Amino acid sequence: MKEEQTYPTIADYHQTISYLKKELAIDDNFDLIHLELEYGGRQMSLFLVDGFGKDQALTEIQKQLIKLSDEDLQIDPLEKLMKHQIPYVEIEKSDDLDEVIDQVLSGPAALVVDGIDQVILIDTREYPVRGPEEPDTEKVIRGARDGFVETLVLNAALVRRRVRDRTMRVEYVQVGRRSKSDMAITYVADIADQRFVKKLKRELKKIDTDGFPMADKTVEEYIYGHSLNPYPLVRYTERPDVAATHLLEGHVLIMVDGSPSVMITPASFWHHLQHAEEYRQKPLVGAVHRFIRYIAVWASLFLLPIWYLLATHEQFVPAAFGFIGEQETGVISLFVQFLIAEIGIEMLRMAAIHTPNALATALGLVAAILIGEVAIEVGLFSPEVVLYLAAVAIGSYATPSYELSLANRLVRLSLLILTAAFGLTGFTVGTTLWFLLLVHYKGLGIPYLWPFLPFDAKAFSDVLVRKAMPYKHQRPSILHPGDPDR
Repeated sequence: MKEEQTYPTIADYHQTISYLKKELAIDDNFDLIHLELEYGGRQMSLFLVDGFGKDQALTEIQKQLIKLSDEDLQIDPLEKLMKHQIPYVEIEKSDDLDEVIDQVLSGPAALVVDGIDQVILIDTREYPVRGPEEPDTEKVIRGARDGFVETLVLNAALVRRRVRDRTMRVEYVQVGRRSKSDMAITYVADIADQRFVKKLKRELKKIDTDGFPMADKTVEEYIYGHSLNPYPLVRYTERPDVAATHLLEGHVLIMVDGSPSVMITPASFWHHLQHAEEYRQKPLVGAVHRFIRYIAVWASLFLLPIWYLLATHEQFVPAAFGFIGEQETGVISLFVQFLIAEIGIEMLRMAAIHTPNALATALGLVAAILIGEVAIEVGLFSPEVVLYLAAVAIGSYATPSYELSLANRLVRLSLLILTAAFGLTGFTVGTTLWFLLLVHYKGLGIPYLWPFLPFDAKAFSDVLVRKAMPYKHQRPSILHPGDPDR
């Protein structure tokens, strides 16, 4: 039978110090600091992570402690230190040494004082952080230029700056046996459906794993599952204004420390087709932008399979569209051309991610010459293949959600293979299966294709057309908001 581990009592100062030094492996970690002090006639020890400690704050605290005399700590020393001598806002105490160790590794400094049976925790952490710059994937011509960063506290402040509602909640959660990752569930209490909030809390508590090296993406996989379905059930955003907008609609945000993006939940298929730029222009201009974006997205999905079907089955081509087809036949079959081109485009995308900015232009020129001119001249590709593939690539990059564009690429390739294998039947069956997959998909109980299925005419009109904000009086009914009126 395994013996229960015993911990020293905090009242025993030297045993406490020995235990903390051993568990924190002070001698083996150069970035963990143990500072021995003596103020007011008492021995003290300060434990902290070097990279998290705010030097100025710790120096000011020591300046105050050095003023202590022996008489100052004779009566209620803990009370006197916390309320009078340590000039800091975020300060608390703990008598649980396990908690103290977790707190130190998270960033706060721990002050152990001889004769006091509790440890003083001072949150002087200051994470390394970059500036809140505009995210590359969600740029707008006009609008805010700030974006989320990798620090949870700053991200919460960026949202709080835009939603100063007294009922807004930012509830702290810590998940991961080893990583002790900081997370926050953010919502407006009198708007958000509390069932969503409770379910998310319940699912986060169920997570049992070492840590979250991939941050929010790992959290999504634990909460929603559906690992074989490529479509995203949450919307990721790096823009505080987008996050704030969804908060006021009744959505719930999940923030994970270490990630510069925030998860918006629940999210439908149509949430991934909207962009902040539409709301930074006049309503008519925004509506046109949205319409063009929809054309681009549907083209990225269906243009290649439909063109291949018509090019290989001339009986389906109307007389007015006689130009459709392969005018110059390549040395290899049309399907293999598409397959090679799809793999080539994907390789180019992956190469662009890993290419330094200084070489990105050169990579684009090489790809354009090789895939475009040379491939056609040697007869590897027909001109039509390059043309339609370029249109599909533009549609993929015009998709606002990066996760959705990747899912659409897999569906497009599947439709192309089914169409090549079974013709019109393969295309019809593939499209039907794709549609049924989206119909069956749900996130937090919300149908993925709402408001198309189940159909809500008013809500669907908001999806199709960017309406002027003064005419949007109601929050989305599917979210069951506590306050339905805007």
